[in-house]
Amino acid sequence: MNNYIEYNDRVAFHPGYYIKEIVEQSGLTQKDFAKRLDTTPKNLSLLIRGEQNLSIDIAMKLSRMIGTSVNYWLNLQNTYDSLIATFKSDEELSRERTIFEYFDYKYFRDNYGLPDLPHKKNEQIKQVREFLNVATLSVFTKKDMAVSFRNSTKNLTKESIVKANVMVQIAANMALKTVTPKFNKKKFEIAVQYALTLTENHEEFYPQLHKAFLDAGVVFIILPNISGSKTNGATKKIGDTIMLMVNDRRLNSDSFWFTLFHEIGHIINGDYGISFEKEIGEQELAADKFAENSLIPPEKYQNFLIQKNFDLLAIKSFAKQIRRDPGIVLGRLQNDGLVAFNDWTMKPLRHKYKISTLK
Repeated sequence: MNNYIEYNDRVAFHPGYYIKEIVEQSGLTQKDFAKRLDTTPKNLSLLIRGEQNLSIDIAMKLSRMIGTSVNYWLNLQNTYDSLIATFKSDEELSRERTIFEYFDYKYFRDNYGLPDLPHKKNEQIKQVREFLNVATLSVFTKKDMAVSFRNSTKNLTKESIVKANVMVQIAANMALKTVTPKFNKKKFEIAVQYALTLTENHEEFYPQLHKAFLDAGVVFIILPNISGSKTNGATKKIGDTIMLMVNDRRLNSDSFWFTLFHEIGHIINGDYGISFEKEIGEQELAADKFAENSLIPPEKYQNFLIQKNFDLLAIKSFAKQIRRDPGIVLGRLQNDGLVAFNDWTMKPLRHKYKISTLK
């Protein structure tokens, strides 16, 4: 490492640069100078080469030995460190600009009120970085940044990893600002049963469900989707509480409730992480089975299948019997290959929620 740095027409010298000059002018060897300075030759050598920062102790000893002030030496170190920090910060900004290519600043501007900054990429990066509360956007390239990525997600692209981490970070930050009691599994299980009574409540279920989960120590958050994240939802332990996030890209009644109960299944099973589309593995199968059996009681579903009548009226009748939104039943039948996805006669059963997310 050099004992000086040149960057952006500025030069800063490490204190070791000046100490070397003082040693040479003294006529002493480094070993003898080190003895007089009451330090080791190794420490003095590292300092002269700029490989070790000047400590307060050495600054004090230099000031006593040659008559300079302690601040003189500390200011030299601070000036050198400041230019190093500027250089490294600019290097990191360059890396952030590459990662920022995965971002759409409009997403943050339109959904979270960040200022409009057209053609000002560096300022946009600064705003997003501060909004997400991280030192650098580079952290979002790490799979273990926000919450665990399960083993079945080995082939994710760097872009998907970044975007998925960002969504979890937004939800986690929102959860951290939410006052909630300690997670209580029994209360949560009761709240989950309450959730099943809300599937037909198309207009007001979200705030009601949010409150019920909150009372059990679970912060339920629906986020605007980031295109390309390929996430369905995520769960994360935050202190004594739990964050449960789903995005708004799957707001048809069947897919929304299945996604929600899939994530609930992960919480019940004590298995936290991010859920991606087309994910496989034992944990995902267990969460899927929990969602299926919760949304449609297995025995009643089997009795319904025996009738082999899956027209509009039959689906409505069965949905009414089990007190579920008919779209949930339709989605299950389509998933089981018993009703075609393009069956236009089923259009009246399809409902897409419009949710004003809680910020």
